[in-house]
Amino acid sequence: MPDNLTNVINKEIANFSLLYTKLHNYHWFVNGPHFFELHTKLEELYNEAAANIDEMAERLLAIGEKPAATIKEYMDLTTLEEATGQESTDDMVQSVISDFEKISKELDEGIELSNQADDDVTADLITGMKRSLDKHAWMLRAYLGK
Repeated sequence: MPDNLTNVINKEIANFSLLYTKLHNYHWFVNGPHFFELHTKLEELYNEAAANIDEMAERLLAIGEKPAATIKEYMDLTTLEEATGQESTDDMVQSVISDFEKISKELDEGIELSNQADDDVTADLITGMKRSLDKHAWMLRAYLGK
């Protein structure tokens, strides 16, 4: 695997790791009339983020590369922002949409680099994650009426 592809995957491991914590934060602190619906959805999303972290890290290990695996590495590599703890429920949902859209766009580079390296397995893994993020972002935009 080319170093630049390893770097892209490690950046997304970092992003999904930060996102996992952010989604937990929102899951715990969401309130209002849609609490039950959003509480459940946010749990689904952080569970998916955890699975993505594991799949990407295991893919790197399977091909002899080293995944980012410390909080320091995650914070150095992430392109996302942490939750502030001051977000309204709608702000939480909008933040998740923005993060999903950002990661989805960044995954395009990983897909391109995987294809250039004739690494269909990694391209397929990343494409599946992109597809899921795009679907979640669409559904959350619909939830907000945007």
